[in-house]
Parts: sequence; C-alpha cells; structure tokens
Amino acid sequence: MRILQDLTCNNPTIIRYYHFPLSFTLFNSPSSARTIIQTRWKKKPANTAQTRLHARTRDPKLDPLTAHFVRLSRILNLHRLVSARKRGPFVSLQLLSRWAPHVGLDTIPVGAFLRKYPHVFDVFTHPILRNVCFKFRQEFVELLKEENDVIRGLEFESVMRIKKILMMSVNGSIHLHALRLARKELGLPEDFRESIIQKYDHVFRMVNLEVVELVRGISYNSGPDDSDENERFIGVAEVEKWREKEYREKWLSEFEVKYAFPMNFPTGFKKEAGFKDKLRNWQRLNYVKPYEKKEVVRVRTCGVVERYEKRAVAIIHELLCLTVEKMVDVQHLVHFRKDLGIEVNLRELVLKHPGIFYMSTKGDTQMVFLREAYSKGCLVEPNPIYDVRRKMLDLILLGPRCTRRLRTEWEVSNQGQDVICTESRRKVSDEEQDISCIERQGEAKDGDFVIPILEDFADCSHQNGHQ
Repeated sequence: MRILQDLTCNNPTIIRYYHFPLSFTLFNSPSSARTIIQTRWKKKPANTAQTRLHARTRDPKLDPLTAHFVRLSRILNLHRLVSARKRGPFVSLQLLSRWAPHVGLDTIPVGAFLRKYPHVFDVFTHPILRNVCFKFRQEFVELLKEENDVIRGLEFESVMRIKKILMMSVNGSIHLHALRLARKELGLPEDFRESIIQKYDHVFRMVNLEVVELVRGISYNSGPDDSDENERFIGVAEVEKWREKEYREKWLSEFEVKYAFPMNFPTGFKKEAGFKDKLRNWQRLNYVKPYEKKEVVRVRTCGVVERYEKRAVAIIHELLCLTVEKMVDVQHLVHFRKDLGIEVNLRELVLKHPGIFYMSTKGDTQMVFLREAYSKGCLVEPNPIYDVRRKMLDLILLGPRCTRRLRTEWEVSNQGQDVICTESRRKVSDEEQDISCIERQGEAKDGDFVIPILEDFADCSHQNGHQ
C-alpha cells in the first residue's frame, strides 16, 4: 500500500519506472485511475551469416547447377571406389548398398539411383552368380580418360595455379591437404605431389610431408622453365585486368576504378536506403592487393576493418578465378584461411557481398560462385576441363530418356542374346540328332548277326523242298 500511495503523488516521473501488467489501474477506480503501460524493449534483428543466408536473393540459374554438380561428384566418387576394385569393373547391388553412406546415397535407394541414369550405368544380371550388378558405360569412362588427358596436358597451368596460391599466402607456404581437398576445383592431377611439386623442384620445395613453399630467390616473373622466355608469370590479379579494361573502354577516372570490383546483383535484389552510397564508398576504399606484401596496418587508422575485409574479398576473388569452374565448396575454402591470412568468418564475408559472390545451398552443400564468370548458368570463358565435365553433366541430365544411341545399344544387346539363344538351341538340336543317329547305328549293328542266320535257314528249307 505504501508503494501505491507513493505512486499517487504528483510526481509522474516515478510511475514509469514501475512495471505493472497492461490492464493494471490504480485503486481500480475508473474516474481517478492512471493506466500504467508496460514498456518492452524490442530486440534488433540479428545480422549474422545464418540470417543473411536465409534472407538472400536466390539465383534460379546457379542453384540448379549446384544440384547437378553434386550429382556428378557422387557419381565420380562411386567410380573411384569401383575402379579401385581388382576383381573386375562391375559391382553387385548388395556391395553398393554398403558403399552408399560413403558415396552420399543415404536418401535414395541404390537401385533407384542407378535407374535414374541409364546413360551412365549399365545394370545387368551376372551370368554365373545370377545377381544384379552394374558397371559404368564406355562413353562415360572415355570422358573420364579424356579429362585426365586434358589435365595432364595443362601441366604448366597447374604449376601457375599452385604458384599463385603460394604467392598470396602469408609466409609463402601452404598445406597440401588444402590443395588436396580442392584438387577437382583447381584442375590438378590426382598425383600432383609427385607430378608437379616434386617434378618442379626449382620452383617448389617441401618443408615437410604436408607443407610446400616457394624456393627462395626465384623471380616471380619467371615460369617453371626459365629457359623458355615466352612463358612469363606476372603476379597480377584477374580483377586488375578488368579494371584496366573498364578504364580504357568506359573512360572512367582512375579514382573510381583503381580499387573497384565488378558488381552483378541477382534479379530481384532489393537495395535499401543508402545502399548505393555505401557501395560507392566501399569501391573507392584502398586496400593491400593479394600479390602485394602485407603492410603493417595501425589499429587506429581510418577504415582499418573495412580495408582488411576488402583484402580478404580480393583473395577469395582471386582464388575463385584460379579454379576451373569459378566455384568452390565452402568446406574446402575454409582450409585456406590460415595460410592466406583470412582471419574472418568466410560465410559471413561472402554473404555480405552479394554482387561479387553467390552462395548456393542446393544438394546439401554450400558452393560459392563468382558472379561475373557466369551468364545464364554457363561460364562466360570456358576451358577444356570445363568442356569435358560439361559433357559428363549432359549425360546425367539426359536422365532415363531413351535416346537413339541407348536404343541402339539395347537392340544390339537383345540381338546378341537372341543369337546366343538360337545357337544354344541349334547346339541342342544337333546333339539330339547325333544321339538319334548313334542309336540307329547301334540298333543296326545289334541286328546284323540275325539276318545271315535267317537267310541260311531259308536257303536250307528251300533245298529240302526240292528234294
């Protein structure tokens, strides 16, 4: 009651510090009552990587492409397991069901998965064991061999990719497990440690079993073969070439283009108030470029956090430019953080710049795309490795369609089975005829000794009759 009496005083400022229910009134009197409204502080929506991931503008061209590449990676993992077997190039469905968790076939039965891609898998019944087996079709196997040959032929490009990554690193060294995980994205051969790193020992040097670094004293402008003067390496980022092109063709000022990045926002992207001004200031912000030496930045300098993040954006941009398909898995990208000096949250940084990168979550994976490199779901500048992988993807996209080539193969196989059946029938009929002939010959031989006896008996009776 004393609290209520104090509240009835003429000091209205005291009332708002007491929080009562919404419908609470003093003395429950409608005439002289003062309604006290409870104040609730509204929390600001969290701006994290997860909220940005759900609120991002989806790209209808890149999301299906991610799902297709996930299917292709599953099939390639399955081929790797099948090719490692020594018993033969085919595997039974019972054994495949055991491999399903390792390949990524937890959500779909293995039989349904094989029937979805008849242009990749050939399902048949084993002639001796009589169980259902499968093998890869010859066309898909030839594409895998072609991809391997193309990667072997682009050995100089592989050397340049590894060398550029080492030049972007903080200490000029990088762990091999990061390169091994991103081997497919970077277009490196499976044995790149022996065929590239140990082969070009005048460029690379193994610190230990899992760390490689550049040989000290080599020139960054020299290629792996110093005798060839035509092959020169220039430590210039790919975005620098775009800036030079924009500067020459569009006649823009150097202040506008010197530190800018190409922006390509998705369709339907909503720009908030003041977004253009923030973007313009960020494009003009200077930073340490990926191949430049990292200078000491003072903490109290203006825009130190923004410049540090912009350098990280430039490193990720250059790393995506070095990949074959201009995309990389986020889980593979994380392993480059420590070596390349990207001490930030990668997902949050990628989602913070939707005009440069795009993160797709289709197919239970997170892929980062370089927006400027894609147009209508295809690469703007394709390469030989991408062309071969696109052919593999075309076989997968055919699905269960009965094409002319597949129909011809089925007809040939059916004709082969008919020929085998007819030959087996002919063999059976020939054997039956031979057996019947042998039986007839055996019967004739058994009765041969009876005939002369009867003939002699008939002659004797004829002579006795005449006498």
